[in-house]
Amino acid sequence: MLTYTVENDFGCKCLRIQGRIDGMTCSDLQKQIDELILNGERILIADLHEVNYVSSAGLRVFINTQKQLKKVGGEFLLHNVSRQTQEIFTLSGLHQVFRMFASPEEILAAIQGEKPASSLLSKEIRGISVQYVERPVAPGKLIPVGSQRKLALSEYSEQDIVTMKAQDIPFSTGLATIGENFDDYKQFLGESVTINKNFYFYPAVRRPAVDFMLCPQGDSSLEYKFLHGFGFNGSYKYVLTFEHPNGLIQLTDLVSAFFEISQASMLGIVLLAESKGLWGMHLKNVPILENKPSNGKEIFDSSNFAEWVNFPVEASDYNHVLIGVGIAMRDKSVEPPALQELIAKDHAFHLHGAVFSKEALNKNLDQFEQEMNRVMTDLEVYKVQHILGQTRFQNGMAGIIELKD
Repeated sequence: MLTYTVENDFGCKCLRIQGRIDGMTCSDLQKQIDELILNGERILIADLHEVNYVSSAGLRVFINTQKQLKKVGGEFLLHNVSRQTQEIFTLSGLHQVFRMFASPEEILAAIQGEKPASSLLSKEIRGISVQYVERPVAPGKLIPVGSQRKLALSEYSEQDIVTMKAQDIPFSTGLATIGENFDDYKQFLGESVTINKNFYFYPAVRRPAVDFMLCPQGDSSLEYKFLHGFGFNGSYKYVLTFEHPNGLIQLTDLVSAFFEISQASMLGIVLLAESKGLWGMHLKNVPILENKPSNGKEIFDSSNFAEWVNFPVEASDYNHVLIGVGIAMRDKSVEPPALQELIAKDHAFHLHGAVFSKEALNKNLDQFEQEMNRVMTDLEVYKVQHILGQTRFQNGMAGIIELKD
């Protein structure tokens, strides 16, 4: 028989385990540990003082957990290991894989050594805990692409295509695709996002699947085809982690928090987080002349909306990794009309996101870009969508580029 409790101790989650960890009990323990990791825990402690037996199946739980946590910059620490359990770890050679601590003082010292350096800046913003680094960099540039004016009536044609080189638009959001000839690629235009020159798009067809092009370092030949959108360049002024210890954070509130860290009027946002309820939408048809609604009304009119737009009625994609790219404006009303058009009426930001498979993330600030690259190269991508403000997170990371037009 196996029992355990999850307690807050040493500033981390501690599993106090009693009984046998074997083939009949280990799956429930693994499920609990996986849930803790998906909820953002990176340092886990197992108190094994009252564990009297661990089988090979049970050891697999410890190995799997350590692999998960090490991959994302965390660790599984063992505390109060009973004599018989320590012998099992020694005989299996796993005593070299895990750090074991006998006293509270030892484990507390180890955990404090894992905490971020004191040079990090911290801020509490309406329940959101933010830690960040600030860098002395110049502002980036906002790059409008095409126009949204023909979207509502599906009036785009080949003459509206704007070709952008990957090297000129490292981050972007829009309605775009890849191809050489308009007649070949026109039906594959869809919601798109460019993440550090890597391009993802979700064709506006009945049964879409994400297509993408990873941009090799130094490659200047890739080109992306846009109907409309925007991009930006520049270096991160801020790299930050965020979390809400006692609840979830709506995207709208998170963007507002960014403006309490930065004094800029416009921001480029690159977001990396695990969704706790995604609200996203995408087009079902390409808004070109040949697809124009026969009733002459806008695609967003109630008579056409269901045919044209996949719009959520509830949140989805819980615990999936999201990389989002977009812009936010502190006060849209003071920006030039051409820039106001980039963000929907009554909104302060416009963000597209690529949704990847479920995975725990490394939330070490100094590994923000490496972790994004790992996600893009290692994880499966499912869709690209316009991300709505109701989308929720518990924690994550972001890179902020202050922008000028």
